[in-house]
Amino acid sequence: MPFIDVTIAQGRTPEQIRALMHELTEAAHRAIGAPIPNIRVVVREVPTTHWAAGDVTIAERQAAESA
Repeated sequence: MPFIDVTIAQGRTPEQIRALMHELTEAAHRAIGAPIPNIRVVVREVPTTHWAAGDVTIAERQAAESA
């Protein structure tokens, strides 16, 4: 039973998240032939203030780009 765990920054619409879950399910089905009812997908959203790369949070990077 494939278990796909995705972490993304907050800010997507429910429709975008649902589309992501659908596409990941389809990809796992195509790639390894797993039956669709056996595929699990979890999407975790993290606040942009809680995710950093190179000691700069996504929120800080977005603020700098807007300035």
